[in-house]
Amino acid sequence: MIALQILGFFGGVKNFFNSAAWDLIQNLLLFFLLIFWLALAYWVYKDARRRVEDPWMVWMSVLLGLVPIAGVFIYVLLRPPEYLDDVRERELEIKEMEARLGRRELQCPVCRAEIERDFLVCPVCTTKLKQPA
Repeated sequence: MIALQILGFFGGVKNFFNSAAWDLIQNLLLFFLLIFWLALAYWVYKDARRRVEDPWMVWMSVLLGLVPIAGVFIYVLLRPPEYLDDVRERELEIKEMEARLGRRELQCPVCRAEIERDFLVCPVCTTKLKQPA
């Protein structure tokens, strides 16, 4: 009796996997996997354009991203850590700091008033700047 119930259950499962509903589910699943795979390749393209200057390297990254499953993970491990905009911004900040240091005027350490190199005392706050020679 129990054996017939088990056979009936597995017969129903077998009928489900041979039905049109299962074929539809398989086709939809494959369609969504294809869309997800293409979306990952597009994400790799957009990300590589923001991180790599050379167009040839961008397209090589996209080809790597098209490798199923492992390609995107390899790209994420090997991609440059910074966006190009961040690199350019940091370089501009460094140039600005260097320029500011190059044109630096002497200032009083207490009140920040401009002073000359030969001042012994700050003319604003009268702080002693150096010893007379």
